[in-house]
Amino acid sequence: MSASNPALLTDRYELTMLQASLHSGTASRRAVFELFGRRLPEGRRFGVVAGVGRALDALEAFRFDDDALGFLREQAVVDESTLEWLAGYRFSGDAWGYPEGEVYFPGSPLLVVESSFAEAVLLETLLLSIYNHDSAVASAASRMTLAAQGRPCIEMGSRRTHEEAAVAAARAAYVAGFAASSNLAAGRRYGVPTTGTSAHAFTLVHDSERDAFVAQVESLGRGTTLLVDTYDVATAVELAVAVAGPELGAVRLDSGDLTALAHDVRRQLDRLGATDTRIVVTSDLDEHAIAALAVAPVDGYGVGTSLVTGSGYPTCGFVYKLVARSGSGDAADTVVPVAKKSNDKLSIGGRKWAVRQRDRGGVARVELIGIGSRPAVGPHDRELMVPLVRSGEVVGREPLDAARERHLRVREELPGPACQLSRGEPAVLTDYLGDGRPGSTTPFVPDRASEEASR
Repeated sequence: MSASNPALLTDRYELTMLQASLHSGTASRRAVFELFGRRLPEGRRFGVVAGVGRALDALEAFRFDDDALGFLREQAVVDESTLEWLAGYRFSGDAWGYPEGEVYFPGSPLLVVESSFAEAVLLETLLLSIYNHDSAVASAASRMTLAAQGRPCIEMGSRRTHEEAAVAAARAAYVAGFAASSNLAAGRRYGVPTTGTSAHAFTLVHDSERDAFVAQVESLGRGTTLLVDTYDVATAVELAVAVAGPELGAVRLDSGDLTALAHDVRRQLDRLGATDTRIVVTSDLDEHAIAALAVAPVDGYGVGTSLVTGSGYPTCGFVYKLVARSGSGDAADTVVPVAKKSNDKLSIGGRKWAVRQRDRGGVARVELIGIGSRPAVGPHDRELMVPLVRSGEVVGREPLDAARERHLRVREELPGPACQLSRGEPAVLTDYLGDGRPGSTTPFVPDRASEEASR
């Protein structure tokens, strides 16, 4: 199997379910699967949808080639009739979902997949792995860019995660407002702006700090960023300005009391005439550290470990559940809601549609989810779901910058408390309309006991 083929990026039970459903005759039943989260990470006010573009690319490439089929045969994962079915696999259904960069809340139907049971069930693990990882990073990144209050944030966490996760993380961070990444693969694949200058090793390999600064400035120009905390910060700042002049682009601080150091360095730079030289800080930052630095004369932040690990929540806890199905493989057969009835894992059956209700000022108030039919859209409301795949063809692909612009725009709709870093409840209420029967308009809100049990 080629590295670009995602067919085996899955769990074995998806293939064993396929085999058994082919045997029972239920594989061809029309099915509606929904990808959603039952809750936000504890204390978070909102989440950010990311990975949509990557998921569409993966779905388009989802094929069982000879290598994949050979492995399944060798390992006796499924029988020959199932292998024959897999050899011709092409997703031919439809998918609707929240566009990339959109914000979400508990119960938001982020992705709805409509196809045969056989076609749709195979996508569970692939879709969840992409959405759970990328949305976790984007959700953390959005909190960080909010805390930065307009100052640029740079993603630099590649060395803190799996090499492919690093590329996805850089992409997700860019969607949520990060200005650039250190990861070159993210630049090549997705057009994420890249940046970077030098590490402590570059200073240490030279005979003196002056030699290192001279080499960097002569090679990269006076607008470069010099790392000034290898030895003594004050000495290094004076040396940096002496070498590059007042046109020095920036200095970077990577250790110590960043708030106090930033104030000291700003005064020193101004005294030396480098009033336009920026100060960039790094060193295990998260959204809370960034917020604490708001009072310091800092011009930019480099964030690594906390970002690529979701700032304590490396997954969103999304699930992919069958919510409706037909009683036969007949295309004209009506689908009916289905749902697991466990009290500790609340699920709501029925095909969902989502509308964000906003007040006259454009502030989001309610995530209204219609079951079985679209809710009415008021004059200030906004439909949330867009077509992503139609009859197996991807129709929802868009430039990454469109997702980035969307996120910054929709974040402005959120109530004021949503932008606070303090722990709190979801900023927007989730409400349900209808019980899954055609024409129903009965409001449906999960009872609090079941809701609490699901947490």
